[in-house]
Amino acid sequence: MDTYNRSIIGLKSRSNGEYFERMIMAASRFYEDRGIAVIDKTPEAFKVIKPYNRDRGQFICCFTQQAQPDFKGALMDSTMVLFDAKHTDKGQISRNVVTEEQEECFERYMKMGAMCFLVISLEFEEFYRVPWIVFRDMKKIYGHKYMNREELAPYRVKYNNGVVKYLDGITLRERNEDESTEV
Repeated sequence: MDTYNRSIIGLKSRSNGEYFERMIMAASRFYEDRGIAVIDKTPEAFKVIKPYNRDRGQFICCFTQQAQPDFKGALMDSTMVLFDAKHTDKGQISRNVVTEEQEECFERYMKMGAMCFLVISLEFEEFYRVPWIVFRDMKKIYGHKYMNREELAPYRVKYNNGVVKYLDGITLRERNEDESTEV
């Protein structure tokens, strides 16, 4: 494949990824408006190298560290959540879409009791919430380093009225009680 085609594919992938992140941010506002969760996009760490076009607020920059998972927040029961949004135009998602930095972050937060997962889009048609431990251990669980539609099926979440319901079905702890409730 020539450089031009790779460049076009890269631009399309970035554009789709950004669009999916905007879908997740819209869903996060939906949950916050209902008092269920507060979820924020994790800002990318970068430093400005020099101005490019001051009038338009443009500059040349570089990333100072690899990206962490895309979103962090808390559920109404004080459970911390950490997750990454991954989109693919294929019928499966590969294990290698999670960077080493993201893996380390998931593991650190999981040790502190955070709920860690990936929200996955297959072709903007199907959406899934896959627990980090399942995604991390897919080779051991499924025998290969990808998950296809059949393997993702138990983790499917609904998409209704323009909202990816990525938190639906999570069991919340009741405050000051032993019982729990579902989102």
